[in-house]
Amino acid sequence: MKKILIISTSLLRHSNSHALAEQFARGAMESGNQVELITLHDCEIRFCLGCLSCTKTGKCVIGDDAHEITSKMHDADAIVFATPIYYYEMSGQMKTVLDRANPLFGSDYRFRDIYLLTSAAEDDPEVPARAISGLEGWIECFDRARLAGSIFAGGVTAPDDIKGHPALDMAYKEGRSV
Repeated sequence: MKKILIISTSLLRHSNSHALAEQFARGAMESGNQVELITLHDCEIRFCLGCLSCTKTGKCVIGDDAHEITSKMHDADAIVFATPIYYYEMSGQMKTVLDRANPLFGSDYRFRDIYLLTSAAEDDPEVPARAISGLEGWIECFDRARLAGSIFAGGVTAPDDIKGHPALDMAYKEGRSV
């Protein structure tokens, strides 16, 4: 059994990227894994100050929800990020979470596999490339981690547009295989 942390970064409660996260979670749970799905819509996460205090103390000086999320990231075997694609890039909320996870750098983190689930109005297969690249830049800082998979749902705009999209089944299957 693996400990899987899924972070849904859309601020919409019923977003397309969140639907992908739910399907991944369902597959991972059905495979006997311990799964926690966090959504950012009720979280307070402020921007990184760039003070680097966390590199000395292992903890961010900002008192918000990022501390708890980072702690859960530290203890997970696999981390799944679900994000809408905005202007061909990950959401600002996701980037802020990655920045605020800086206390993990240099720690004895547990995670190895990182997954990315994305959705966008445009359906060209190259749409998530910059989001993938941005996440790979973060992963590059963690020697024992790797991008284990990426799923893209294109052509979805309104929250219910993803119903019946093949990416939902792909997310479920990816979750089952974790």
